[in-house]
Amino acid sequence: MPNDSSVVAKPETDGEAKKVPAYSWYALGILVLIYILNFVDRNILSILAEDIKADLNIGDDDLGFLYGTAFGVFYALFGIPLGKLADNWHRVRLMTIGLALWSAMTALSGFARSFGALSVARIGVGVGEATASPAAYSLISDWFPKRMRATALAIYSSGLYIGGGVSLLIGGLIVERWNSAYPDGGAFNLAGWQAAFIAVGLPGLLLAALVFTLREPIRGQVDGIVTDPVKDPFRGFVQELFAIIPPFTVLQAAQHGSRALVTNLIGAAVISAVAYLLILVTGDWRQWIAVAIGYYAVFSWATTLKRRDPPTFALIWGSPAFLCTILGYGMVAFASYSVTFWAAPYAIRVLGEAPSMVGFWIGGPGAVAGFLGVIIGGRVADWLRERNPAGRILVILFGVLAPVIPLIVAFNTSNVALFYVLSFVLSLFASSALGAAAATSQDLVLPRMRGTATATFFLSTTLIGLALGPYLAGQVSVMTGSLSTGVLSLLIAAPIGTVLLIAAYRLVPTAELTLIERAKAAGEVIG
Repeated sequence: MPNDSSVVAKPETDGEAKKVPAYSWYALGILVLIYILNFVDRNILSILAEDIKADLNIGDDDLGFLYGTAFGVFYALFGIPLGKLADNWHRVRLMTIGLALWSAMTALSGFARSFGALSVARIGVGVGEATASPAAYSLISDWFPKRMRATALAIYSSGLYIGGGVSLLIGGLIVERWNSAYPDGGAFNLAGWQAAFIAVGLPGLLLAALVFTLREPIRGQVDGIVTDPVKDPFRGFVQELFAIIPPFTVLQAAQHGSRALVTNLIGAAVISAVAYLLILVTGDWRQWIAVAIGYYAVFSWATTLKRRDPPTFALIWGSPAFLCTILGYGMVAFASYSVTFWAAPYAIRVLGEAPSMVGFWIGGPGAVAGFLGVIIGGRVADWLRERNPAGRILVILFGVLAPVIPLIVAFNTSNVALFYVLSFVLSLFASSALGAAAATSQDLVLPRMRGTATATFFLSTTLIGLALGPYLAGQVSVMTGSLSTGVLSLLIAAPIGTVLLIAAYRLVPTAELTLIERAKAAGEVIG
């Protein structure tokens, strides 16, 4: 149902607009720590991949599945109901619960003895981490005014790259030293890669206690549009959960009549047929069943959202500007996630480097490059936005095109030093787009919709970027016997992303100008 939003706070005056409270910066710092740990727990699989592959006797496609699909599909799906919960409930509490869950599941990954057990643990990490960004994006948008939003979101997003780099540093050191000190497994008969999972998972349980102390801001006040608290916040969460988790999706569709049911079943049949063809081509039923469940669930959710909350549907799924922006950034994620995961195994396997050296030379510089790229990209995006309503889209387009040549050279060279330098450049360029894309997605919806908008934004980065990119690189690697060919095959993302972002550049200004008008036309009541 559409929400009733009323203007009960005065917009900032020119003098007030120059000030951001110190507490906002403190809270942002805590969120950055959360996101760092988020990506340490997510990305540590990269530096451990070769050991896991040997111990569990799995292939590159299985590694891609563990890193991308097992995590990404459930991260994306649960991000939708959890995004709704972030729109309706206490966001700080939600992040606290999620952080504790994904940290516990990361630690449990260290006790996995099979591919199946590790897959289940990775699914749990994905579900827990799905709480973080919908709540964080919404909180940041209430702590910082629009003029500072891309910068603040870019600072938050720097945790992605810092965490990714730190995970390689920590993971490489732990796995080498543990295996050297305890060649027979040591305590609990653990291999080095298992000890690494436990070591990075446990600190999150301590950080959750600090997160719990954060103050919840008034939703929408910074924009002068305060949304009244939802009386039954978990009702919307349950509705979204049933709208996206099969087989409840069919039951919910049936509640809306025969036409809705038929539409749902046709969607399921088409997606199943495509998945079956892909299984025949690749022979990998786990990957394509998981992806099919993900895409069917999103289809079911979107069709029910149109009936349950027409204004939110209109500003997200009914907005070509929003869709072109997030899908365009999805192409950045498609290539970026693959490089992030496969760079370390490539250096170890093809270039003959030790895990600790790879962790030092890719992890450390990669963290610096990602931090610089996302911060500089966010500032440039805000600077361009002040001069051009579609200026932020140019930064996303840079993130699509700039990495192409460095990527081609990096995964064709046998020079270790050059590979490390180009890995730095790739992280710098790809990271520049995130703040611009995130801020644009927030500016195209109303405050009460930001959690849902963030969840939808992450659908493109996960179901397209994370669930497909690393796996497809691994699949091509298996088919060709060349990891280099596998990674380079993902360059197909560049032309697709370019077309989408050119369309977004033309559409975004008008979409922002007509935001309130389109929301009202869809049934939103704005005082």
